[in-house]
Amino acid sequence: MEFVRFVRDKYKKPEGVIPLHEPVFAGNEKKYLIDCVDSTFVSSVGEFVTRFEKMLAEFTGVKYAIATMNGTAALHAALILAGVKRDDEIITQPLSFIATCNAITYCGAEPVFVDVDIDTMGMSAKSLKLFFEQQTRRAKGGCYNKVTGKRISAVVPMHTFGHPCRIDEIALLCAEHRVALIEDAAESLGSFYKDKHTGTFGRTGVISFNGNKTITTGGGGAILTKSEDIAVKAKHITTTAKLSHPYEYVHDMTGFNYRLPNINAALGCAQMEKLQEMLVTKRLLANMYKDFFVSKGIAFVTEPDFARSNFWLNAIILESKMERDKFLKETNAAGIATRPVWKLMTELAMYTKAQRAEIKNAKWLEERVVNIPSGVPPDPLAPL
Repeated sequence: MEFVRFVRDKYKKPEGVIPLHEPVFAGNEKKYLIDCVDSTFVSSVGEFVTRFEKMLAEFTGVKYAIATMNGTAALHAALILAGVKRDDEIITQPLSFIATCNAITYCGAEPVFVDVDIDTMGMSAKSLKLFFEQQTRRAKGGCYNKVTGKRISAVVPMHTFGHPCRIDEIALLCAEHRVALIEDAAESLGSFYKDKHTGTFGRTGVISFNGNKTITTGGGGAILTKSEDIAVKAKHITTTAKLSHPYEYVHDMTGFNYRLPNINAALGCAQMEKLQEMLVTKRLLANMYKDFFVSKGIAFVTEPDFARSNFWLNAIILESKMERDKFLKETNAAGIATRPVWKLMTELAMYTKAQRAEIKNAKWLEERVVNIPSGVPPDPLAPL
């Protein structure tokens, strides 16, 4: 299979399994980890946490970044900070990783699904606008679902595989209907919408640093915000809501043990130092994939004209589910890790009864999209 040979050549690995996206440690990771261990500050307090948060804030262009133990924890905290209550409804997209809906469920809230756009695979502003116009009403200073009567307190779009959705249009709709915008930017560190980093358009944005992300802290996430008030509250509730005191333990609300450990942040600092190089190399790889698949008559998912993607997970769109399944079977049998897009949230047992708009685009993509190996090739600075 020509694709198998192509991938093995790019990753310089003639045998064995080529993962979908494995981490690359090519900088100060070992040094910083040793420094962290020597300091004895390996838990949620330490200089590396502070440094990592500052690096992240500077890179994304926000004033504050609050590091958490994973992206799901960050999203859960962001929803709470937005005032999401039990039995509220949160509008999101069916084509997403399960963490998006999990965080909503943790709050006792319920997801409502609108469609995605074909080109971005992220939330469709047109579908959202139609839902607001046809299915909601305004009352008591808020937005309510006409069918259920429940308050809609937030919208959570996701930048799928690192490709920015039409987030400025979504932000305008959220402002018009008085609902909080929380960006699930878990996959899009290094992605920009009209020269503005993803995760910076709403009240808060969320980033993930899981082992399969563009950079990793092992496990980890962060809340991005421009608001000092939100940042202070975010740090407070993710640190068990403990009041500052030299020796007493007093907590003023229900909090969460969600802070990122210093030892994970040490890894993150070293990874941030190499982020730009990784993004350059991932873009080169994506362009090579694009040329390869265009020559085969296969659609390669690229960044929309209005955005610059990090190309976290490269993806192709095949002609049918049958072609998709054939490609998946042949590539995985040859040791090339490929996978289908996630099963739609609306097809999972927990959400089959959830309210939804027409989601024909999401269904079409689910049957055709395949992710292909996207990790940084062996030497990030070497020509591919």
